[in-house]
Amino acid sequence: MDPFERHIAACNNLPSPAGLIRFRIGDLPVGWVSPNLAQALTFFPRSFHFDADGVALASRLRSPGARSDALAEAARSLAERGHFRLRGEAFDVRATPEGPVLATLDRGAVPAFGVISQGVHVNGIVRRRAGDGARGPAGEGSHGADGLHLWVGWRSRSKSVAPGKLDHLIAGGIPAGLSAEETLVKEAEEEASMPAALALQARRVGRVSYVMRNDEGLRRDVLHCFDLALPEDFVPRPNDDEVERFELWPVQRVLEAVRDTDSVKFNVNLVLIDLFLREGLIDPASEQGRRLRAGLDQGP
Repeated sequence: MDPFERHIAACNNLPSPAGLIRFRIGDLPVGWVSPNLAQALTFFPRSFHFDADGVALASRLRSPGARSDALAEAARSLAERGHFRLRGEAFDVRATPEGPVLATLDRGAVPAFGVISQGVHVNGIVRRRAGDGARGPAGEGSHGADGLHLWVGWRSRSKSVAPGKLDHLIAGGIPAGLSAEETLVKEAEEEASMPAALALQARRVGRVSYVMRNDEGLRRDVLHCFDLALPEDFVPRPNDDEVERFELWPVQRVLEAVRDTDSVKFNVNLVLIDLFLREGLIDPASEQGRRLRAGLDQGP
């Protein structure tokens, strides 16, 4: 398999939803649950109803607030029984990425219910001219001082997801009630000590999506991609326990890490492949480029 396509295949490892059960709010399909979780939901007959099309929130729950309360009550009980671990952060529940908010659900329960999750990923870009010296703290050298460089972060080894892997300068899930841009500003300060005025200069460049089955359930993720051109004198600093350190790499080194290793977080690979195509590092008009572009949008 093409060394870049393997990452897309790894994030789209569910050929069909066979064996999963549709989860609906009203007539709108919003997710998929396993037979095991569906059986557990039978213990909440006031909130979940079953029919030939799957399982749905009770029709009496007409408002987003009432639905959210019912989902929160069930999620607390299901977490106590070991179905998932609550994260204490609510995500919006929508039928489509752009659709209205139908309810909210704890982030830890989102994969178990197969609900769409959305996030932001920011390419922290430094464009160096020939003759510019490499800057930044020791250990953050550029391995070549001209051309396109990217700030990358090493994820904490204590993270539950992709510990110790390479990540973007800024990335995070979009909490309930926030836009992609608002989340970007929040994550920039929390993760990289970046002031809002600088973060707001990020430019939206597209999105990637995928459907991935894992031990948590079904990740139906939509990632909103941004490019942020950074000045030479900006050096990000970790501001929480998410990232151990940041390093500034020439883009060719990043490309080689994606192409030749498994050192990059699984979904970060997809956002970087999108960047490689847009920057012409992979020819977007080639057969390979067309396959990769098609593969980056397989989600909801």
